[in-house]
Parts: sequence; C-alpha cells; structure tokens
Amino acid sequence: MTKVTVDDLPGRARRAGRACLSRLTAAICAAALALTPVAGRAQAPEQKGPPLLRDTEIENLLRDYTRPILRVAGLEKQNISVAIINDPSFNAFVADGRRIFVNYGALMQSQTPNQLIGVLAHETGHLAGGHLSKLRTQLAQAQTQMIVAMLLGVGAMVAGSRSGPNSGASNIGAAAVSAPQELIRRNLLSYQRQQEENADKAAVKFLDATGQSAKGMYETFRRFTDESLFAARGADPYAQSHPMPAERVRALEELARSSPNWDKKDDAALQLRHDMMRAKTSGFMERPDTVYRRYPLSNTSLPARYARAISTYLHGDSRSALAQIDSLIQSEPNNPYFYELRGQALLEGGRPQDAIAPLRKAVSMSRGAPLIEMLLGQALVASNNPATTEEAIRILKAALAREGEAPLGYSQLAMAYGRKGDYAEADLASAQAAYLRGDNKTARELASRAKTRFPVGSPGWVRADDIVAAKGPSK
Repeated sequence: MTKVTVDDLPGRARRAGRACLSRLTAAICAAALALTPVAGRAQAPEQKGPPLLRDTEIENLLRDYTRPILRVAGLEKQNISVAIINDPSFNAFVADGRRIFVNYGALMQSQTPNQLIGVLAHETGHLAGGHLSKLRTQLAQAQTQMIVAMLLGVGAMVAGSRSGPNSGASNIGAAAVSAPQELIRRNLLSYQRQQEENADKAAVKFLDATGQSAKGMYETFRRFTDESLFAARGADPYAQSHPMPAERVRALEELARSSPNWDKKDDAALQLRHDMMRAKTSGFMERPDTVYRRYPLSNTSLPARYARAISTYLHGDSRSALAQIDSLIQSEPNNPYFYELRGQALLEGGRPQDAIAPLRKAVSMSRGAPLIEMLLGQALVASNNPATTEEAIRILKAALAREGEAPLGYSQLAMAYGRKGDYAEADLASAQAAYLRGDNKTARELASRAKTRFPVGSPGWVRADDIVAAKGPSK
C-alpha cells in the first residue's frame, strides 16, 4: 500500500487536494462552533481563557439553583460548577464537562429564578447525556469520512489528468470530492439537533423530579422563537444546528405542560435573591444612566437601592455611596454582601484601614467565603501596618487553599511576604499569580528566582520547580 500525501500529487490535483483540506477544516470548525444550545454566541475565548466574572453572592445563588438538578441527574459528586462569562448576550453552554458557562446577560434577562434554572437544567442535560464526548466522536468520524472522500476524489483527478484534459474524468473526481462533504455536514448538524432535543427532555425530567416547573424554560425558549421567527422563515431545517425554533418550542411546551408542576411559582425569598442578583449585575456591569433607567429613584425596593448604591460607588460620590450602603445595612443588618460592598467601596476609595472592619464582618457572616477573605487580606496588606502582615498571610493562605485559581489572592500574598521580608515566598506567590494569569514567561522567571532562594528539595523549591517545568494552566 502506498501512502499518498497532498504534496505527492501533480499540480492541478495538488491544488484541489489543498482546497479540500481547507473546506474540511472549515466544516469541522463550523460544527464545533455550533455547540451553544441557547440563542446567542459567547465571545471566542482567547488563549488565556474566556473573561470570567467572580462574585460570592451570585455564585452561591447559582450553586443553590444547580444543586438539586445535579443531584437528580446523578452528577452531584462530579464537582460541577457554574462560571459567569463577561458577555451581555443571553447564552449558556457546556464546554469542558465540569463547568456550565453562563453569560451575565442571561442572569440579567432571566426575570424569574425558574427561567434561569430551566436554562441550567438544559445544560445539565447535555452533561448528563455525555453530549460533548459523543459529539467529539462524531466529529472525528466525520473528519475520517471527509478525508477518505477527498483522497478518492483526488485519486480520480490524478487519473483524469493522465487521461487528458478533455476526458471528463478529472471533473468526476472533483465531484467525488465535494459531494460527500455536504451530506456529512448535514448528518453532523442533524445529530446535534437530536442532542438539543434530548437535552430539552432531560431538563424537563430533572425539573419535574425536583418539584419545579418547566414553565420558565419554556418561556425563555419561546421568547427566542418569537425573536428569530422572521430570520428562520424559509431556512433549510437541515442546515441548522438547532431544531427549527417553532418546532422545538412546541415539543417543549407539550412536555412542560404535562408536568403537575407547570403552575408552581418560585418561592418569594428565592425571587428576592434573584432580583438582588440582577440588581447587583446591573450596578456593576451597566452604565449609570442605564442603571437609573432600570432602577429609577421612584423605585424604593431593596434591589433598586442595591443597584443604585453600587453604581454610585463605582461612578459617583463616595460619600453618597457609603450613605446608601449604610441604608442597605440598616434594612438587612445580617446581610454579609452589604458589608462586603462597604469594605470594597472603602478599599477602592483609598481607605483600606477603614475597610477592614466591615470586611471582617462580611467574612464572619459568610462563614469564611474565600473571595471575601481575599478582599480582607488585600485591605490588611494595603493598610501597610506591620502588625497585620502575619494575619494577612494567614487569611490569604486559608482562602487560596479553598480557591486556588485566584491570581489576586496570590498577588496579595506576594505583597504580604514582601512586607515581611520573605522574598523566597514572595517570588513564589508572584510566580503562581503570573501562572494563573497565563503569563508563563514571567511565571517561569519568578519561579526560577524563587528556586535560588529556597533550600533545594524544600516544599517551596518543589512548587517553584513545578512552575518552571509546567507548560501553563489548563483552560
């Protein structure tokens, strides 16, 4: 058997072969990009990973949303988490088998907990069904089929070129190359549409098993159907990665309405937490004029006051912001996130010493939430008080033991060690921060310097050596 490569072929056949490889790559990439199950498309991740947002309050709420769903899906012990992407469009997807990614736009646009829970249940359906690994298998099979079709077609073109330019055999070869690709592409997209339908069915099943309504999920999908009806009119259903919108929503409605939980409402306390989450996201992510249009001064609800306080602290007068935050604390004196906000406003306003007390309260009330502990550690370091340096190191190390992928925590730890004069640990912590940011060159340089400061074979030396030898953090 002779191994044939593209460069072994004569001119015309070689050019056709390269064109086929280009089309093959495009087809595979198109199939891979069509993975987002909900309308909209997230930003393409850069080499350093997608831009993620972190917040203890919102992450705790999303964890409460997903925990019962993951339990009935048999995924409770898989350590699956929800990551928030810095993107205002409505989108959610799974990409690595251990995280559900959701755009902050989906948080903002979901008016009820049930609407967002339905989307998360749909993504859980993809995880429970192993759709990612199955799709990778389908892509690999499609790639093999395309390569075989390409080589057969190229062989026919080679034979045609030997028979003469007017033989017609070369045209037959070109047709043999291109014809199977469309069929393979349609088969891939049809397979993916089936995955979407299966995820819908699984989501309704999970919601029903947890005593929740699928009405919110249906409302969300119906909204996207209404928005896309005109665009989908006249479209080829076999050329779409998702079922035709109206068809999919009709099937989902039939499933959802058959559940005895169809008319079940969200708990009032959960709805308030959801509204607070949306207000917080608006305050941090939207322009002040947008925030005040969404939450005008005439709206005196707790979520509206929350959004305005955050927006004022970020864009307005710090004295007014602190007064608004104090009013929130008066309304809910046991809310740790109000104290966190006060501490953050003081810290970023250049008053780290004043930020320590409210952040201590926030840490205590949140039972040691790692992200809030890091903020407290930052305030202790920024206060430039030698008496609090050891406390800052202890708090930051405890937080990083539970939240080890936070560059900010390592950066603050490096500063604390530097204040103490422990330059070996400072270099190591700085290297870990750079490593997590994806700056591998700086990470290796700092880790190499740290190795010269630690005794050979010590725990610090070993950790630094691991960074020197590493290729970079997994994304």
